[in-house]
Amino acid sequence: MKTHFLLHLTLAAALLPFISPGVSADATLDKIKDRGKIVVGVDGASPPFGFLDPATNQTGGFQTELSRNIANRLGVELEVVPVTASTRVQFLQSGKVDLLIANIQWTQERSESLSYAPTPYNLVGGAALVRKESGISKWEDLKGKVACVSQGSNFAKPLEEYGAIVKGLRGIPESLLALKGGTCVASVHISPAMHQVLVGDSAAEWADYRIATKDQLIPSPTVIWTRRGEKDTRNFVDSVIRDWHKTGLLVDFAHRYGVPDEYFSDAHQKALRGEYDAAPAETANK
Repeated sequence: MKTHFLLHLTLAAALLPFISPGVSADATLDKIKDRGKIVVGVDGASPPFGFLDPATNQTGGFQTELSRNIANRLGVELEVVPVTASTRVQFLQSGKVDLLIANIQWTQERSESLSYAPTPYNLVGGAALVRKESGISKWEDLKGKVACVSQGSNFAKPLEEYGAIVKGLRGIPESLLALKGGTCVASVHISPAMHQVLVGDSAAEWADYRIATKDQLIPSPTVIWTRRGEKDTRNFVDSVIRDWHKTGLLVDFAHRYGVPDEYFSDAHQKALRGEYDAAPAETANK
C-alpha cells in the first residue's frame, strides 16, 4: 500500500507543472525580469536604422530606441547585439537574443521557424542601387544580370522571378563593394538603406549611382520576431507596437533619425481610428 501511495505521489508531482492553473507556457518575460535585462538583436551600424557612436563604439538609432522603449516598459536594462542576415535567426533560436528588431520582413518561410508580433511596425520593400549609365530603369531590366543581396534576403526569390542572377553576400557593405567592383550590376536591399547611401556621409563617393526605379520590390510588413511558442512575449510586444502607432512614437523616432516616413504617419492615423495593420497569420506552433 505504501509503495502504491508513493508511486501516485511521484506521478502527481511530475504532472503538476502541466496542470497547475498559474503556470505560464512562456517564461521568457519572467527570465528577462529576473536577470534585469533584455537583449535585442538589431542591424547595428546600418543607416538610417542604426548608427555607430564613434565616442562609445556603441550602436544607437531607430532600432535601438525601439528596443529601449520595450526595456523601459519592462523596467529592465537594455543590451543590443548587432546581427547579420546570416546570424540573426541562430542568435534568436539559441537564446543569445530575446527579440529581433532588425528590419526583417515577414515571409512565409520565416514564419515557419520563428514567431512574431502580428502588428507590423513598418512596411518596407526593396530598392536597387545601380550605376547611372546602367540602363536599368525597371525590375524586368535585371533579367540575366547579377543582383547582389544579403544572405537569406526575402528579395532573392522575386529577383529570380524577374530573371536576375542572385548573389547572396554577408550584408549591405559587402554588397555595395561588389557593386563598385563590378561583381554585380545592382545592389538590392531595403529601400531606406539604399536611399541613405545616396544622401548620407558617403554620398559623394556614390555620385555616379542612382536608384533604378521608384517601385519598391515586394513591400512587406516589418515585424518584431520572437521564438516559437512564446505567446506571452509575442502578445506583450504586440501591445507595445500598437501603442507606438497610437501615440505617434514611431513617427517621432522616424523623423528624429531620418527614417523615411512612407508608412508611419498613415499607420498612426489608422491607429487613432482603432484600425491596425496585421502581418499574415502564422501557420503553426503559435
